[in-house]
Amino acid sequence: MSTGQGSSGNVIAAVCSFFIPGLGQLVQGRVFKALIMFVLAALLWIVWLGWIIHLWSIVDAAMFRRRD
Repeated sequence: MSTGQGSSGNVIAAVCSFFIPGLGQLVQGRVFKALIMFVLAALLWIVWLGWIIHLWSIVDAAMFRRRD
């Protein structure tokens, strides 16, 4: 997969995070961040604020740039 903002890999990751918060980060190999996104979204959905983490997960996956 190509890397960098706007790359096809990041678009796929953002789409994955659209369906399940943190899945895009998991696809990118960022397991710890994926776990944080998933748990925070699950906890916050209880009080109807999970959409904030859900959107953050999508944007984070789309804008990820791998460090060399």
